[in-house]
Amino acid sequence: MMPLQDSPIGMRDKFSSFDVACIVNELSEMIGARMRKAYQPHYEQVVLKLNRKGLPSTDLVIVRGKRIYTSQRDRPMPSKPSQFAMVIRKHLNNSRLIEVNQFGFDRVIELVFEKGPGRIKIVIELFRDGNILLIDNQGKIIQPLTHAKYSTRSLKKGLEYNLPPEAFNPREMQRNDLEYLLKNSEHDLIRTLAVRASFGALYGSIACANANLDENIVSNSMTTEQIDLLEESIKKMTSELEEQNNVKVWMKNNDSLEKWINSDDIEEREDLISQIEETAPINVPYLDLQFSSKVESLSSIFDIVYGMYDAAAFIRREEEKLIESGNDEGERKAKLERRSEQQKSAIDKFLHRAAINQEIGKSIQENWSHVNSILEQFNQAIVKESWQSVEKKVGEIPWIGKITPSKRTIVVYLPDEEGEPATSVTLEVGKSVHQNAQRYFEDARIQKNKASGAKIALENTEISKSREEKKSAKNTAAGKLKFLKRNKKFWFEKYRWGMLSNGSLFIGGRDAKGNDTIVKKHLNSTDLYFHADLHGAPSCSLKLNDGLEIVKINNEKIPEGVVSLKIIQGLNKEVEDARDLSKEIHQEAAQMAVCWSRAWGSGGSAATAFYARPSQVSKTTESGESLGRGSFVVRGKRNWHKDISLELAIGIGLINGVPLPIVGTAETISGIFPRWGKILPSKEKKEIIANKISKATGLSQDDILSCLPPGGCTLENYGLIIDY
Repeated sequence: MMPLQDSPIGMRDKFSSFDVACIVNELSEMIGARMRKAYQPHYEQVVLKLNRKGLPSTDLVIVRGKRIYTSQRDRPMPSKPSQFAMVIRKHLNNSRLIEVNQFGFDRVIELVFEKGPGRIKIVIELFRDGNILLIDNQGKIIQPLTHAKYSTRSLKKGLEYNLPPEAFNPREMQRNDLEYLLKNSEHDLIRTLAVRASFGALYGSIACANANLDENIVSNSMTTEQIDLLEESIKKMTSELEEQNNVKVWMKNNDSLEKWINSDDIEEREDLISQIEETAPINVPYLDLQFSSKVESLSSIFDIVYGMYDAAAFIRREEEKLIESGNDEGERKAKLERRSEQQKSAIDKFLHRAAINQEIGKSIQENWSHVNSILEQFNQAIVKESWQSVEKKVGEIPWIGKITPSKRTIVVYLPDEEGEPATSVTLEVGKSVHQNAQRYFEDARIQKNKASGAKIALENTEISKSREEKKSAKNTAAGKLKFLKRNKKFWFEKYRWGMLSNGSLFIGGRDAKGNDTIVKKHLNSTDLYFHADLHGAPSCSLKLNDGLEIVKINNEKIPEGVVSLKIIQGLNKEVEDARDLSKEIHQEAAQMAVCWSRAWGSGGSAATAFYARPSQVSKTTESGESLGRGSFVVRGKRNWHKDISLELAIGIGLINGVPLPIVGTAETISGIFPRWGKILPSKEKKEIIANKISKATGLSQDDILSCLPPGGCTLENYGLIIDY
């Protein structure tokens, strides 16, 4: 089985204070529900199974430090509960949920349960790395998910639980509160709102947009009039937040919106998640309202976007345990390589579904008599009575959840180790136990077949490595890397790409189609759009969270001067928006954007570039006409970088074990790679330079050509070519 990768979704996966306020309101509908079971399918996730009288069982999914939402998905659960899950069960099984609170306007949720005469709380902290804590009636910590120590408080078993320092609360905002927040911040307005006020990047941008204020204005320099505008904007946002059932989803275009509206199946909507621009319980003024649609709840949209990934948490953890065990080193290495190589591909979805369905099919077989008994009794009931009549009666039966007469299906719960309802499965009433199990197995087989091409490619790679082992040793001794034939490249190799000094990936289109794809698929709300000030220049994206990280590998086969790196998706966790990166990083990105444009072969020595927010980039002109492929309109303020020198540098490294040339500015590359060279404009054909580098390093000539700027160039060697 291939490893289940990190969620590839571009939409934000972490809650802000506004999201918490909305979800607390939604969870209030669960008051009165009984807590039946607690599970911990993954160290990052806790699931509480809640039952409301006469309604299907609901899973409350808590992902540490990120999100919380309700779901009724089929999800495999561990057969043995974790220690943390056991503690929750001991104190809260069969307890009743009586309160759902948000502390102030912070990212902290309190669930109050009543059991007998006492009350016990679950406190969920959704900031930093997050935490989930069980609190007794006296306010002491019974058990935290993870022990933590901060400057103002400690979260350990037996200690009194103390709330984090009170955050800015816009719902109870007084004028002096806002002035204090702004006057004591030397950061720009968007950072002050996003971080210090816990608005997050999205709601910080909304506040600025509503007030028609520049996000980059320094907070403590704001005038009285500007503070007035911001105050009115925040009041408007909190007023909208109080309106119930006002959650909207914004799609990228009218076509995706229509498909979303006309979809009546969760899997159909899952296929559209790449087209989601944003979702929020208040209006987003810089997004087109005509591309929006109301959704049932914030919970429902997060279940659509992240539900399948979160439902596979148990399977993902089992795979991680296998990798951590160190068994079968060759297979472990192959899994890690595949995990890296197939990021942001649709294959994840297929593997998730296959694994879930395989596990559910096995569970049905293992609980044959239980499932058969329920099916027989249900079929006998609908023979005597109507579906509607039976549906009303089964609400009190703990083993049966949702009933769908139109599809002739029922949700059945399988027993856990204590004989209590646990894993949920959807059964077709007209089929036997065997047929229902086979239905899941068949679907798992179909999903696996869709990923077969990738598996074959990786097997061929391993065969190639084995055959060339001797040659690789010889080349390593000579300072050469082994050329690796690959059937599949990294996702960013489809585009122009390079590395910034902080590790961030910087990508740009190679043609009009590539420009479109960069903007539509690889320009998230936290990224930045870069473009040289020249017609026909590539559209570029500075990726905030996607990047490269140096890893230490003790391998004598790797030549000296070759740096090993790995692809990561959690880069710059402390930064909410790429705009908050240093000016030096922005300057590096601007320089690469210029060098990838026709300025390179123009004969000049410098050029200009700018960056803008993703929301400023549009395919539609002011007249409403749609632009051609590769063309975009940028509205609003542009941030300019002038007199940029035309030069790049190339280093030699291993990315997830794959030898590749890595491009960046001279300052970046020389600081990371001992073997590097400077690339300058020239009339010399770049094919000649690529051939020299390939012969001396063992790198693929095609890979080298792919990373060189457009037009002729020359090389200043600084160890890249030994004995040049």
